[in-house]
Amino acid sequence: MLSKPICTLIIAEVYTMSEDLLSKLDPMISMERTIQAELLLLLGQKPSHGYELIQRLNDSDFKSGEADTATVYRNLRRMDKDGLIQSHWEIGEAGPGRRLYELTPLGKQSLDLWSQFLTLQKTKLQKFLQAYKQYEDSLAKGENEVNKS
Repeated sequence: MLSKPICTLIIAEVYTMSEDLLSKLDPMISMERTIQAELLLLLGQKPSHGYELIQRLNDSDFKSGEADTATVYRNLRRMDKDGLIQSHWEIGEAGPGRRLYELTPLGKQSLDLWSQFLTLQKTKLQKFLQAYKQYEDSLAKGENEVNKS
């Protein structure tokens, strides 16, 4: 998770976002932290309770493996504290109260930033895969310097 001062700086810059700024953020945002983007997207689609979010996360096409419950709730608490989401308790007729989470305007801006960041990462991965394909093709043709020694 980005620290609050960095997050505030990023959100302030979101409307003037350039590829240059995104590339500067690159080292600060680990791909392992994409659970935040995933949760923001799911909450943007529909306010949800924690258990439902975990189910939706596990059912999504963009998550590999089962979501760790503790990690999800830790991220929800952090995002709530940072103002990216808001939550309130709902008391049902039967059973214990449940916390309902929903996206805030700041959370929507953060989701937009995540989308830009992930688009940049996708471009970098595509370039890597293209270079790898060229490398494999050169190996097949015997053109690679490693094969000549």
